[in-house]
Amino acid sequence: MSNTSSKKNNLPLKIGVTGGIGSGKSLVCQIFKTLKVPVFEADREAKEIIDSDSHTRQALEKLLGNGILGPDGKINRHAMAGIIFNDQELLKEVNAIIHPAVRHRFNSWHAEQKSRYIIQEAAILFESGVFRMMDMNIVVTAPEEMRIRRVMQRDGVTNEKVYERMKNQWPEEEKVAMADYIIRNDESQSLIQQVLEIHQKILNYGKIR
Repeated sequence: MSNTSSKKNNLPLKIGVTGGIGSGKSLVCQIFKTLKVPVFEADREAKEIIDSDSHTRQALEKLLGNGILGPDGKINRHAMAGIIFNDQELLKEVNAIIHPAVRHRFNSWHAEQKSRYIIQEAAILFESGVFRMMDMNIVVTAPEEMRIRRVMQRDGVTNEKVYERMKNQWPEEEKVAMADYIIRNDESQSLIQQVLEIHQKILNYGKIR
C-alpha cells in the first residue's frame, strides 16, 4: 500500500488498476463503474493529450521529427508508434513528455471527485512509477496464452504482434508481487464477485482511516 496524501487531505482514496495486455482490466473497470466508482482512463487521456495539446505536440515533434505529423498537422499516433516501438530509450523520452500532462489532468480530476474512492486505469501503472501515487493497486491477471488469444481475436493481429506489445510491459508476476489486490480473469471464478469483495474492503478501509 503506497503512502499518499489522500488521507490527510480528505480526498477520495486513489486506487490504481492495471494488467498486462489482454488481461481484461478495462472490463474490470467497467464493473467498478456500475458500482458508481469514478474511473480515470489514463491511456485514453494520453491519446487525447497527444491529439489536442499543442505543447505536447511541439515537444514530441522536436524529439521525433515532423514525420510524425499527419496531413492535418496533428500527430499520427501510428507513425509515432512505429518510430518508438523497439527503441526503449526513445520510448522513455516520449513517456517523459506525456506522463506529466496526464498526471496533471488526473490530479485536477481527483480533486473534483466526491466518492469514497476513485480508480486510475493505466496499462503501465508500475512501469511509469504512477503506482507510487496510489493508495492501493489492483492487478488483473490471466494466463499468457489466454491473453494472447483475446488480443488476437480483438485486434485481428498475429501472436507475434501480441508478443511484441508484451515486451514493453513488465512480466505479470512482477506486477502481482507488488499488488494490494489481485483479480483473476481466467474464467475460473466470477469477475463480478471478485470486484464486489475488493470494493467492500476498500469501503471499509475508507471508513476507519
